[in-house]
Amino acid sequence: MVAVNTILVIRRSSIGDIILTTPLLRELALAFPVARIDYCTKAAFSCLLAGNPYLHAMHTFEQLPSCRYDLVVDLQNNHRSKQLVRELDAGTVVRYRKQNWKKWLLVKTRIDLTGPYRSVVDRYRDSLAEFGVNADGRGCELHPSAADRAFASCLPESGGPRLAVCFGAMHASKRYPAASFAAVLGALFEAKHMQALLLGGTEDVAYSQAILQALPERFHSQVVDLAGKCSLMQSAAVLERSDAVLCNDTGLMHMASAFEKQLFVLFGSSVSAFGFLPYRTPFELFEVQGLRCRPCSHIGRDNCPEGHFRCMVELKAEVVAAAILDYFNTL
Repeated sequence: MVAVNTILVIRRSSIGDIILTTPLLRELALAFPVARIDYCTKAAFSCLLAGNPYLHAMHTFEQLPSCRYDLVVDLQNNHRSKQLVRELDAGTVVRYRKQNWKKWLLVKTRIDLTGPYRSVVDRYRDSLAEFGVNADGRGCELHPSAADRAFASCLPESGGPRLAVCFGAMHASKRYPAASFAAVLGALFEAKHMQALLLGGTEDVAYSQAILQALPERFHSQVVDLAGKCSLMQSAAVLERSDAVLCNDTGLMHMASAFEKQLFVLFGSSVSAFGFLPYRTPFELFEVQGLRCRPCSHIGRDNCPEGHFRCMVELKAEVVAAAILDYFNTL
């Protein structure tokens, strides 16, 4: 085998996908202990890898690396990443096999050929099987800075358990309705003295406001609305300090998994066959089984193609709240 002294890992986007590459970075460092490992991603997401002890340098699609790499690991495997590889001085190139045809078949015909569940992390690793890269039994990781952790430590505390609520998602078919989130929180606040932290980006501010509008005003003091007020890594630090996380299928779900948090996960159009369940962290999954229209997409949709949105509206708020309450009562 050719000596491997320099490695470039490529994953352009998005939040969850990049976080799910972090076990592989650690495993690459174990397999090639003297190799230099660099990473290339979209500039907006480079902060997710800040402080990663296994990386030597960060590059972006906007500012490509110029040195030679003995091994290039393309975990994006699309036309943009292939074009990038063509512009590099690259030795061996390996690519993640997406198996999109199986996802397409499942969405279009409901024929599931994905087999027993395998995380996308394991499928990333498959591309490096010939190099002796093996699973180390550990999960994802993130490294908030001291400033990020200082931000999180300054948030008000209620004296009770803290639930982070990651209510957003890029696609509407992955979002639990605002009124349902409010119903979960209302049931929890009725039963227990606790605090909820609403986490989302600037694009989620209107959604957080809708949750608060649907929540009885007497509970508003138990909610800290951080939508649009945190950077990505500040959000990570907030999740690190939370006792549990209620989330849609979103990048913040994987962010919370990096701190081995107990997750309560709401799947609408998402299904586990796609390989994106939380990785090596405890979680409870809520989904409506037996819907013939599910999954309607492998990435999500802007609206329900059937018009009823049963995959989300039939997830009972009282059932979700009871599960969270049972967990908090064991702390």
